[in-house]
Amino acid sequence: MTDESLVERFLQLRVWSERGRRAPHKPLLVIWAIGRCLKDEPRLAPFSLVDNELSGLIRRFGPHRKTINTHHPFWRLQNDNVWEIDRPRLVRLTTSGDARRGDLNKHNIRGGLIESDYDRLRNDPGLALSIVNALLAAHFPYSLHDDILRAIGLYEQDDSPSRISRISEVGNYYTTRRYRQRDSDFREMMLDAYGNQCAVCEFAVRIDDSPVAIEAAHIRWHSSEGPSDVRNGLVLCSLHHKLFDYGAFTLLPDLKVFVSGAADGQGLQDTLRKYHDTYLHVFPDDAQLRPASKFLSWHTRWVFRTPYEVHHLG
Repeated sequence: MTDESLVERFLQLRVWSERGRRAPHKPLLVIWAIGRCLKDEPRLAPFSLVDNELSGLIRRFGPHRKTINTHHPFWRLQNDNVWEIDRPRLVRLTTSGDARRGDLNKHNIRGGLIESDYDRLRNDPGLALSIVNALLAAHFPYSLHDDILRAIGLYEQDDSPSRISRISEVGNYYTTRRYRQRDSDFREMMLDAYGNQCAVCEFAVRIDDSPVAIEAAHIRWHSSEGPSDVRNGLVLCSLHHKLFDYGAFTLLPDLKVFVSGAADGQGLQDTLRKYHDTYLHVFPDDAQLRPASKFLSWHTRWVFRTPYEVHHLG
C-alpha cells in the first residue's frame, strides 16, 4: 500500500453526522492512538485508559454534551479498517450492535491501531504526522490544531514543537490534495468588509500598514462544510478567534455577544465578559454582508460550550 493510500484510508473514517452535527470522537481517538505510536507507547490500550483520555479530549474539543459515550468510537472503529480489539468475543453487544460498556471494563478489553499500521507509522513519523495533519484539517479549525497536538503530548512542555510534532511537508501535501482549500480571497474579503478590525473588541494594530493578529474566522467551520462566504465569517483578533472556536462565546441572531457560563479565570472580565450582552462593535454597513442566522445557529448549537443557556433565554 502506498503512503497516499494509507492516508486516504484513515481519512475515510465513517463519522456520524446529521444536520451539521459535530461528532469528532473517532478522529480524536485515532489522533490520540497515533500519538501513542509516535511516543513508543503500547499499541493496545485498555478501555479504562481510553475512556479517561478520550473523555478529556471530547470535553475540550468536541461539542458540549452532558454524557460522553467513549465506548462507541472504541468499538465502532473496528469497522473503519484502522482499529482492532483484543478478545472481542468476551464483549456482549446491545441491540444496536454496540459494546456493553460494563463488559469492556470488566474484561479489561484493549484496543488500538491494527498492528501493520502501527509498525509502519512508528517507523515513519512523517507519514504518521501526515495522517494527524489531515485529520485535524478535516475535523477542526486551524486555530485549535496546536492545542490538540499539545493535549495528546506531541509538544514539549516549553511549548516548542518536539521532533515528532513538526508537521511534515508530505502531510501538508496530502491535506491540500484531499480537502477543499480556504478561498484565497476569503481573508481579503472579510478584512475589507470589517475595516481590518476585530468585530468584538475593535483591535486594529498595524505594522508597516499591515494588520497584525487580525484573522478571518468562519462561523460554521470550514472543516464542517462552512462556505467561504462573507455571511459565514467574522473578523476577529487572534484571541477572540480562538475563544470563538473554543465556544467561549457565540453570537445571537441580533449580533449580540453571549458569553458561556463555562468560561472562567483571570482576565476573562477584561477580555470577554465585559462584552456579554452587547452588540458587535464592528460589522458591515451593508446588512446583506452581516453574519447569517443559519450559520450563527450552527455555531451556538455545535460549538458554544453551554447551548442550553441560549435556548433558555426569556
